[in-house]
Amino acid sequence: MATDERSVFARIIAGEIPADVVYDSERIIAFRDIAPKAPVHIVVVPKTESYRNVVELAAGDPALLAEVVATAKTLAAEHSNGEFRLVFNTGASVGQSVYHVHAHMLSGQLEEGTLAH
Repeated sequence: MATDERSVFARIIAGEIPADVVYDSERIIAFRDIAPKAPVHIVVVPKTESYRNVVELAAGDPALLAEVVATAKTLAAEHSNGEFRLVFNTGASVGQSVYHVHAHMLSGQLEEGTLAH
């Protein structure tokens, strides 16, 4: 796959694009979102490019999905009060713009208009 065909997240993982990384392990990287929707908005990304969305990840590697959730919980405790919202967008019509599975961990007062249910 050519460099320009790889997702922005794959390029962050490879160190080609800078990010404000707050967590990095063998299987997961997490960094602050560049357009935050909450006081704490961290993107939690599996390092594998094998899954485009959370449905594919759940079917293909449920243990990695559990690791994403556990990482989000840990980051919420470290960077906020431990309470958080975890959002996975699946499909363009609901806001997915990067087709490399990732979760948005949001904590603190959410922006007006952000889904609150």
